Amino acid sequence: MIWRTTVSKIPSKIEYSLLKDIVSFCNSRSVRDGICIHSPIIKMGFQEDMFLSNNLLSLYGKCFGVAEARQLFDEMPCRDVASWTMLMSAYGKIGNHEEALELFDSMLISGEYPNEFTLSTALRSCSALREFNHGTRFQALVTKSGFDSNPVLGSALIDFYSKCGCTQEAYRVFEYMNNGDIVSWTMMVSSFVEAGSWSQALQLYHRMIQTGVAPNEFTFVKLLAASSFLGLNYGKLVHAHLMMWRIELNLVLKTALVDMYCKCQSIEDAVKVSKLTLEYDVFLWTAIISGFTQSLKFREAITAFHEMETSGVVPNNFTYSGILNACSSILALDLGKQIHSRVVMAGLENDVSVGNSLVDMYMKCSNMIEDAVRAFRGIASPNVISWTSLIAGFSEHGLEEESIKVFGAMQGVGVRPNSFTLSTILGACGTIKSLTQTRKLHGYIIKNNADNDVVVGNALVDAYAGLGMVDDAWHVTSMMKHRDVITYTSLATRINQTGNHEMALNIITHMNKDDVRMDGFSLASFLSAAAGIPIMETGKQLHCYSVKSGLGSWISVSNGLVDLYGKCGCIHDAHRSFLEITEPDAVSWNGLIFGLASNGHVSSALSAFEDMRLAGVEPDQITCLLVLYACSHGGLVDMGLDYFQSMREKHGIRPQLDHYVCLVDLLGRAGRLEEAMNVIETMPFKPDALIYKTLLGACKLHGNIPLGEHMARQGLELDPSDPAFYVLLANLYDDSGRSELGEKTRRMMRERGVRKNPGQSWMEERNMVHLFTAGDTSHPQIGKIHEKIESLIAQFRNQGIWYQENRALAHHSEKLAVAFGLISTPPKAPIRIIKNIRICRDCHDFIMNVTRLVDREIIVRDGNRFHSFKKGECSCRGYW
Repeated sequence: MIWRTTVSKIPSKIEYSLLKDIVSFCNSRSVRDGICIHSPIIKMGFQEDMFLSNNLLSLYGKCFGVAEARQLFDEMPCRDVASWTMLMSAYGKIGNHEEALELFDSMLISGEYPNEFTLSTALRSCSALREFNHGTRFQALVTKSGFDSNPVLGSALIDFYSKCGCTQEAYRVFEYMNNGDIVSWTMMVSSFVEAGSWSQALQLYHRMIQTGVAPNEFTFVKLLAASSFLGLNYGKLVHAHLMMWRIELNLVLKTALVDMYCKCQSIEDAVKVSKLTLEYDVFLWTAIISGFTQSLKFREAITAFHEMETSGVVPNNFTYSGILNACSSILALDLGKQIHSRVVMAGLENDVSVGNSLVDMYMKCSNMIEDAVRAFRGIASPNVISWTSLIAGFSEHGLEEESIKVFGAMQGVGVRPNSFTLSTILGACGTIKSLTQTRKLHGYIIKNNADNDVVVGNALVDAYAGLGMVDDAWHVTSMMKHRDVITYTSLATRINQTGNHEMALNIITHMNKDDVRMDGFSLASFLSAAAGIPIMETGKQLHCYSVKSGLGSWISVSNGLVDLYGKCGCIHDAHRSFLEITEPDAVSWNGLIFGLASNGHVSSALSAFEDMRLAGVEPDQITCLLVLYACSHGGLVDMGLDYFQSMREKHGIRPQLDHYVCLVDLLGRAGRLEEAMNVIETMPFKPDALIYKTLLGACKLHGNIPLGEHMARQGLELDPSDPAFYVLLANLYDDSGRSELGEKTRRMMRERGVRKNPGQSWMEERNMVHLFTAGDTSHPQIGKIHEKIESLIAQFRNQGIWYQENRALAHHSEKLAVAFGLISTPPKAPIRIIKNIRICRDCHDFIMNVTRLVDREIIVRDGNRFHSFKKGECSCRGYW
């Protein structure tokens, strides 16, 4: 180098000045050749000069890395605070914060005292490592050194406490800085954003403006991040302020704006903003692609990806993740494979974010689990998201046992599950009904303090409730620090499935106590519970709530209303609720068809089925079952057989066991018992107890003892504890004049310890449910009820109404309920009764006669169908 030959000919003072200028210039410009000045410095004896040494130290760090800088640092005969600070900063820049903090301790031992720059560097390392104890020690040094009001250190402390999750402490530091600059204000805004206190971030911005501190582009980047969570109106307000302050729209700020509009589901505004300047980079394109995906505009996302490549911008790992997510959403396996090949060409197949998206895409789009497993194995260091995607994928493919094994493998390699992992694996345990695994997971969750997470708590509630362990589910609910609408919706849905509808409705009270508002899903669950009892008054209140809250537009809520009114026997209200649905789906039509069929409007039910087909809504398995049900209860045998044949031929629906049970019921009711038996013998399913019970009921109806005995034997082999077989067979003998065999059957039933399910009926009166059991005398008005029954029978005789009184059946539950309804409800109001089993002939005749005496409609929903009694007639027309 010419510098060497030049300096050797210059006198000492000039030599030092020249060396000083050269090393300063090279250090400021990061000129690698400047390192050649090191040798003349040593030869001329200037190696102890701190200015030259520190500049050389900085130059080594910038041009050759921290290892070379450390070697020089160790060889320096003298070091000052600047030397230590430079090396600490060099370690911090490469992410080796542990070494930076060790250097700080070594500096204190050497006798050097830190300055504000040293402390700022140390605090940055503490922030990166979340080293709370070290950071608080450095704050004490800041105070002790008199740097309390230093804005750089104040900003560093705010950042440290924010990164450690101590937002309040960060705010106290900020408040102590009376004259904070734009950096500290922006840092505090950022702290609120990272803590999820988005409203406070905007409030602080407002205060900053009032204080007279002008925001910069970084302030607005943080404010736009907060607006992404607060909603579009806030985002537009921040955008307006950005223009008001005349902040230049650079690429970073434009990307933040686009990201905000995308997250607020305003993709049109995002696209407009992206076109305000010609600058585009990979981050902006990635934000646009993600925005299209979030707005469910997957085709546009793919188009944007092609435009990006055409413009010459190279996609990064996040871009590929975004486009793979779009492929997952539209189940575009072929396109996903093409993107996978691009990923391989870009050398990103080992990247964890891309790998996670590949696992998710293959799990959702491919029937081959192996594709997803290969993608998972290609990830260099799978993280918790990788493992969770794999676990969820196995569960979605019905491989719950495998997902549990994968969860074990995940723990084996030391990856800690997050709340989504735990909720996913709990869902798998619930699907396979594994109480043991659920208990183990619950123990793990408690041990690792994960039960404070509402997502995990909700999954536990759902798992226990799904296993029928309602008490355990309630216990988990009570232990949760925070309960949301999902908690109560899961609980209500699962309790509904157990048939305890009243308990499900009681959940509304708990929601009100927790100030948790119903959403469309929870409201649909409560409507289902009200329909299951059914409780008309509660159902009407829920209907009113749906109107007031605006949730009536949810199709699940509308479908729930159709189901509720249909099961309450209010078919006109059910039909009106159906007509209010803008685009009825298969569930809507099924609810209407069931309501019509079960209330005896068979022809209207079949007409609704044809309307459904004309509307272009494809029937499903439930629709076909309901059509067969309607034909069975309407005695339309040939039409039912035609519909059964058309299931596969017209609609491509393979009949299931339930459809064959309904077909047997259709033929059996019509007396075509041999054909019904042939269906059982030739169907592609193994018969269950229900189908034998169905044909046995038909045998009782038509007095066929040999076939009835055969059905009873077959059914009892499958379920020897089912009392219905004994009761039906005994009644068959009684009706056929073989009472001695009937008594023998009942005796056999008693000897085997099998008990008949007690007949129960219940009705709602003034928001109270009254339960009646056959022969029960516990009701507070039982005396008046018995008197009313005797009075009605006396009126039958006086008015010449035929009724063959049977004293043994005088206090059946439905009679008690009818009598109670007559003495406790308004004179013209309909009486609605629910019965757990089929209504008996005697009670059917009794209620029919009651409606000859009183101008009341009495609606009885038994275990089989609705009976709407009015003016001496029943909607079943005796076909029950």
